[in-house]
Amino acid sequence: MSLSASEIKTYARFARQHARRFLGERVREAGTPIPQAPHKPEPATWSDEHLTVAWLGHATVLINFYGTWLLTDPVLRSRVGVRVAGVTIGPRRLVKPALGIKELPPLDAVLVSHSHMDHCDMATLKRLPKATHAIVQKGNRDLVRRFRRVDDLAWGESVEVNGARIEAIEVNHWGARRLTDKHRGYGGFLVEKRGRALVFGGDTAFTHAFASLRHRARVDLAILPIGAYDPWIYAHANPEQSWTMAREMGAKYILPMHHSTFRLSREPVGEPIERLERIAGRERWRIALREPGETWELPEESDTRHEEDERDLVALRN
Repeated sequence: MSLSASEIKTYARFARQHARRFLGERVREAGTPIPQAPHKPEPATWSDEHLTVAWLGHATVLINFYGTWLLTDPVLRSRVGVRVAGVTIGPRRLVKPALGIKELPPLDAVLVSHSHMDHCDMATLKRLPKATHAIVQKGNRDLVRRFRRVDDLAWGESVEVNGARIEAIEVNHWGARRLTDKHRGYGGFLVEKRGRALVFGGDTAFTHAFASLRHRARVDLAILPIGAYDPWIYAHANPEQSWTMAREMGAKYILPMHHSTFRLSREPVGEPIERLERIAGRERWRIALREPGETWELPEESDTRHEEDERDLVALRN
């Protein structure tokens, strides 16, 4: 990568500002192993007759959508960030990925919401099979050009993958990859099949853009970020905001991600999920997963049961 004089100055200023903290973190981490994920998914046991998901950490979710296998924002290395002289400068994982590259099942597609390095890790992408269909937001095709089939979608555009319709949708974020990068596209994805739908929100601050989905699809699951909001609330939704966005789109369940994997902000590691459970209150059953590696399957007969549960709770309180 060749840099202009102005770009070199930008990176030099960034290095001066952050080098001491980075070196201090490396010293503290030396000799400290990264712990295993609390849970281990077993995708070989998943049925193609169900919607099943496993949170591998951060924004990486493995999805079996009635036989369509998807992987979101793949980041499966121990550290993310800029690679300089063979060293990755950036945050280290707090917990290992729940599955490694070799443990992944054959994928129909990989979905990349935007180019930020904690969502689009080039080293991970380079290890995925070239036959995997790569679907990215507009302006990011160059990051996945090694794959044999690539679709870069603007908001509202869609493509079909093994019977599933995948549409790029609006979120509230930004898309430049590097300090001196041009602006790139960013967004989420709406995935539909067999009259069911899930939303992968990628990275987003609070927005009412998801609300329009309520009138377009039956959203069973909203995969939304809940961490890195202090002080980055302008770019990352907090748990209460993600809960609101899930309810506005009419999602029955929420899978919280973008927490408990990398230390990207000031809030305590366990705070995002604690706040989400607090705001959910008696509707905590709507939270699909809580810890890296957990697996969740959409209950096929959930509607009536949970509506009855809610009525019972209301009756008890009254």
